Amino acid sequence: MWGWAGGKMAVVAAWFWNERFWFPGNVTWAELERKTSEGYRAGHLLAAIPLAAGLLVLRHFFERFLAKPCAVHVDIQDNKPRRAQSNAILEKVFTSITKCPDARRLEGLSKQLDWDVRKIQRWFRHRRNQDKPSTLTKFCESMWRLTFYLSIFIYGLRFLWSSPWLWDIQQCWYSYPFQPITAGIYYYYVIELAFYTSLMYSQFTDIKRKDFFMMFVHHVATVALIIFSYINHMVRVGTLVLCLHDSADILLELAKLFNYAKYQRLCDATFVLFGVAFLITRLGIFPVWILNTTMFESWELIGPYPSWWLFNGLLLTIQVLHIKWSYFIIRIAYKAMARGKVSKDERSDVESSSEDDGGTSNNRKGIINTSSNDHNRINGHVTSDQWAEE
Repeated sequence: MWGWAGGKMAVVAAWFWNERFWFPGNVTWAELERKTSEGYRAGHLLAAIPLAAGLLVLRHFFERFLAKPCAVHVDIQDNKPRRAQSNAILEKVFTSITKCPDARRLEGLSKQLDWDVRKIQRWFRHRRNQDKPSTLTKFCESMWRLTFYLSIFIYGLRFLWSSPWLWDIQQCWYSYPFQPITAGIYYYYVIELAFYTSLMYSQFTDIKRKDFFMMFVHHVATVALIIFSYINHMVRVGTLVLCLHDSADILLELAKLFNYAKYQRLCDATFVLFGVAFLITRLGIFPVWILNTTMFESWELIGPYPSWWLFNGLLLTIQVLHIKWSYFIIRIAYKAMARGKVSKDERSDVESSSEDDGGTSNNRKGIINTSSNDHNRINGHVTSDQWAEE
C-alpha cells in the first residue's frame, strides 16, 4: 500500500515539476540553475511557514504592549457592546437563525414572552453585537496592519528604486527565465508570503466582515501568485505587484485608526486620499502597467505557456476583486457628495441603531460613520487589505 501511495506521489510530483509547465521553450531546471547560479530555490519558500507563525506571535505582543497603550493614550477604552438580557427562549431562536425573526415569528414571540415587538428586535441587535469586537480590538488590529504595510512598502520601494525593471517594465522579460533571484528579492518574497499566510489563518479569528469570502479568495490568490511567480522566475513583475498593492493599504489602515480615535477630520481626509490612491493603483496603474506587460508584452517577448496562463489568471482574479471593492468606494464617495456625509456602509463588523434605548453613536459625521441602521463597510480591510482589512 505504501509503495502504491509513493508511486502516486512520484507521478504527481513529476507532473507538478514538469519543465514544460513552468517554462517556455526548451528550458530545463538544470540549465536554469547553471545559468543563474542562484542560491535561492523554490524549497526556500518553506521558510515562510515558521516565519508566519512568528508574525502571529509578534502581532500578539505588538497589540498587547504597543498598540493597546497607544489606544488608551487616545482615550479608546475596551468597552464592549451591551449584553442582551438573559432569555432562554430568544437564545434558542438566535442560535438557530442568528438574524432577527420575520414579522410573523416576532408576533408569536411577543405573545409568548409578553414582550413588545420592538423590545425583541432590540434584544436580537444586542445579542448579535455582544459577540462583536470592541473599538480597542479593532484599533489594535489596524495598527498592526498599518505597521506591517508601511514597513514592507518602505523596504520594497527602497529595493525597487535601484532595480531597472521599475523604470523599464520590459526588463521583467529580458533574458527570462535566466534572471537570478537575489537576496533582496528572496527576503521581500518570503516576508510577504509569511504575512499573507498568517492572514489566511488570522482571518478566522479576527473581526468577521461581510466580504469574508472575497478576502479569503484574495489571500489565496496572493499566496498562489507569490509561490508560482517565484518558482517560474516571474519575480521581477511580482515585486512590482506587491509594492503597488501595499501602497493604498497604508492609507486605509491609517484612516481606520483616526476613525476609532474619533479624529474625524483626519479620518475623512485620509479616507479621501485612500480612495484616490486605491482607484489610481487598482483601476489605473495595475491594469495599464502590470496586466499590460504580463499579458501582452510578455506574450511578444517570451510567448505563452501553461504557468504563464495560470499567473495571468490569478492576476485577473485579483483585478475582479479590485473592481468590486472600487464600486464600494465610489458608492461611499457618491453618498458623501449627495448627503454631505456617508451614514452607512455595508461591510460592518458591528451593528448599531439610534433606536436602542435612545443611544447614539460617538461618531455622527464624516465620510466614515458608524451611526446607522445599516452596516459599516469601511471598518474592514481592502487588499492586497485590504477591502481592507484590506
